Amino acid sequence: MSAKTIQRAGMLPMMFDDFFKPWNEWFDNGSAPFNRMLTVPAVNVSEDKDNFKVTLAVPGMKKEDFDIRMDGNMLTISCEKEENKEEKEKTFNRKEYNYSSFSRSFTLPDEVVKEKIDAVYENGELHLLLPKTEKAKVMPAGKHIPVK
Repeated sequence: MSAKTIQRAGMLPMMFDDFFKPWNEWFDNGSAPFNRMLTVPAVNVSEDKDNFKVTLAVPGMKKEDFDIRMDGNMLTISCEKEENKEEKEKTFNRKEYNYSSFSRSFTLPDEVVKEKIDAVYENGELHLLLPKTEKAKVMPAGKHIPVK
C-alpha cells in the first residue's frame, strides 16, 4: 500500500518564525504563506492475516467531518472543519475563527475487498479496516531469501 501526501514548505526558514511571531499573530489574516503550513495527520498502516488497518490521528474532529472515497484502487480520506467563535457582549479588536482541512490518498493493493471497507472514528482516531480477499488470506506469509 502506498501513500501520497502534499506538503508545502514555508517560504522563510523556521528560525524566523519565532522572531516574527508576535507580529504575525496580530496582523496575519490567513493570507501570509510563510505563517501557514499545510499539515496532514500521522498515519499508521498495519497488516494481519485477514485485514489491512489504517489509523489516522485526527483529534478534535467529528465523524461528519470526514469524506472517504474510492476511485479505482485509490482510497482518499479528507476532512474539513470550520469553527467560528463570536462573543457578542464584548467589543472586538480581533475576531478569530479556525479552519482546518487535509486530504490523504492511498493506493490499495488488489487483495483488498473494496466493498467491505469499514471506517470508525473514536477517541481522536479514524480507524479503517480493509478486509483481504480469500485468496490473499491463504497466500504464504512470505519467502525467506538467503544472502549468498
